[in-house]
Amino acid sequence: MKKDSAVGRPVVGKLRKCTVIAAWLLIWHILALTVDNPVLLATPAQTAWRMLSLFGRGSFYAAVGRSLLRIAVGFFAGMAAALLLASGSRRFSLIEEFLSPLMALAKAMPVASFVVLLLIWWGAEALSAVICFLVVLPNIYINTLEGLKSTDLKMLEMARVFRLPARSRFFYIYRPALKPFLYGGMKISLGMCWKSGIAAEVIGVPGGSIGEGLYLSKVYLDTAGVLGWTAVVILLSVLFEKAVLGLMDRFFAWDPGCGCHGAARPRPLERQPIRLAEVTKAYGGQTVIDRLSAVYEPGQTYYLTGPSGSGKTTLLRILARLTEPDSGQMTAPPLCGMVFQEDRLCEDYDAVVNVGLATGDRAGAEEALGLLLPREALHKPCRQLSGGMRRRVALVRAMEAESLYVLLDEPFTGMDRDTCARAWQYIRERQAGRTVIIAHHFHDF
Repeated sequence: MKKDSAVGRPVVGKLRKCTVIAAWLLIWHILALTVDNPVLLATPAQTAWRMLSLFGRGSFYAAVGRSLLRIAVGFFAGMAAALLLASGSRRFSLIEEFLSPLMALAKAMPVASFVVLLLIWWGAEALSAVICFLVVLPNIYINTLEGLKSTDLKMLEMARVFRLPARSRFFYIYRPALKPFLYGGMKISLGMCWKSGIAAEVIGVPGGSIGEGLYLSKVYLDTAGVLGWTAVVILLSVLFEKAVLGLMDRFFAWDPGCGCHGAARPRPLERQPIRLAEVTKAYGGQTVIDRLSAVYEPGQTYYLTGPSGSGKTTLLRILARLTEPDSGQMTAPPLCGMVFQEDRLCEDYDAVVNVGLATGDRAGAEEALGLLLPREALHKPCRQLSGGMRRRVALVRAMEAESLYVLLDEPFTGMDRDTCARAWQYIRERQAGRTVIIAHHFHDF
């Protein structure tokens, strides 16, 4: 019974939509009959007949093609400019400050004012394309910039530690952060560019365009023609929106593969100790590391113990070059692998992709993950994994990445004792002469 009910829901939903549409058509028909004047309001049948007559003309398709081309050029040019300018603004605050008044003006200025000014400057031929460009630009720019600013800084730190190339950072960190913002900007812009573009054509009346058809229908008091052209515009707008959003869906679903960051496997001669000399770090006037001096030798495993807030994570961040000490010196080899206090995984992608991003080798990543995770969990998005599984993915990423030393911040969180023992055995097998520093509250397995 439940299965039949679930199957029947889409059918019921479609029937309800058809019923609603039929009800509005009936209301339209009754209003037209009540007015009883086709100049003021044509019936649905008269409008449909007028549309069919348009479809039979070769000039109709030429007009649709010209208007579609102008609006598409304006939309995609505005989108490209917005993405480029938003990227520049995110990287350089001076660009954002310089563009801020311009974007505010473009967003607030009435479309009619743009149309009049552009008619004076350029004429009617490219008017709709330029208007679409000006309408799309501020919407997508603002949404894209907000999306870039919302990117998780912790994920960018992860990318820095594992030396992810710019391509991987864009597709696996920035792209997921941009997705909701870009979708919002696109949906607003897609509707507005058709409204403003056709309005610009009606005012400028470029030859052989939808705007010209609407204008002539108005001149000849052809209400059915006005409604017919309007229906054509709505249909084109819907189809154009579906096409653009469909391309976006494919772009956000596309997995470009993870390229190798090019770090060579460290040779034994490259290994060197990590040295701390009188390192001090304080936050808000409270000293968490006070004049610490230490040497961590290659091939050895070290444990950082102590209560929460004792500076273990701060010390690991200093060793990973994510935090600068207030005083003292730290010298360490150039390549580091790390398990952070949080998992810092790309949530929309599976465990193999997450490890492969750091290693450049998905086949090897899958083999290594199979030592700690069940096979059925390897290709699920990480957001669907349990806390302990996610922690194991982060551990494998840290141990498999090319590095000369490995920093593990609470690597066994969420694991039971048997899983901890397996994880510890995996660390020992994969240490390969590297320095391993573990921050944890116990180390006896």
